Amino acid sequence: MPIRYIQYNEIDKSKWDHCITNASNGLIYGYSYYLDAMAGNWGALILDDYKAVMPLTWKKKYGFHYLYQPFFAASLGVFGNNITADLLNDFLHAVPGKFKFWDIYLNHGNHFSLPDFKLYERMNYVLPLNKPYEELYSSFRDNIKRNIKKAIQLNCTFRSDISIKEIIALAQQQSEHFSPISDKHYDHFEKLYDYLHSQKKAISYGVYASNNELIASSAFFFSHKRAYYILVGNHPNGRTIGASHALINNFIKDNAGRDLLLDFEGSDIRNIAFFYSSFGATEEKFTGIKLNRLPFWAKWFKK
Repeated sequence: MPIRYIQYNEIDKSKWDHCITNASNGLIYGYSYYLDAMAGNWGALILDDYKAVMPLTWKKKYGFHYLYQPFFAASLGVFGNNITADLLNDFLHAVPGKFKFWDIYLNHGNHFSLPDFKLYERMNYVLPLNKPYEELYSSFRDNIKRNIKKAIQLNCTFRSDISIKEIIALAQQQSEHFSPISDKHYDHFEKLYDYLHSQKKAISYGVYASNNELIASSAFFFSHKRAYYILVGNHPNGRTIGASHALINNFIKDNAGRDLLLDFEGSDIRNIAFFYSSFGATEEKFTGIKLNRLPFWAKWFKK
């Protein structure tokens, strides 16, 4: 059967999620419940009987349909087994023509050079945790080790399973001047977190100053032998005392020796990339694609 496009109400979610679970490049963002939570609208490209799938997350503006990347979904693209450049190329050709503008990120299993589409490279950082903690710690850069010790010396305390509302509040406070993430998206994320936490697939971490102020926090999701560093909330008071360094260190310590990959979810920003790599994390490249087929008089649409 050819690759076919189906609308949301035609998707067999049981078959869809089975494909995501068993895909060699499967990621938590591809599950139907995740897309339901974080994407306003989505349809799908399906190969055969859900042998491979590609979610198409879309919006409509000024009468134009366009593909976009939902918040808290670092990458999507084609999921399945034995993905090749030719198959990815075929999937992209199968995107319906009504989607005149694309701005999406494809997963690490879609990292190819294609004959008909220009992909650009993005960077993620991952850290395998399947070693004893002492061995993992020995790979930290000296500045990470110094900051961890500083947090301990200043009597910072660590707690797990803190309120997700506290983390969201810090994240909003941290990003209110530059982030387009709305209260609605944070509300959707909170419900998604609560669902995953009830399934024992999410946990929250926090670091508190000596005055009991929350100064570093994060939510982690789990799937496909990955722990996703999914939402970070840091207080300015924690920047100079190693709070975020201590938080990540505690997560690594708690999960050392497990067959688990700590997925930092990026970044292309140099300073953040250096921070992640300082824990011994290595590059995991993925791709993005931008495509503009809008009529000439509407090229301003997504500028």
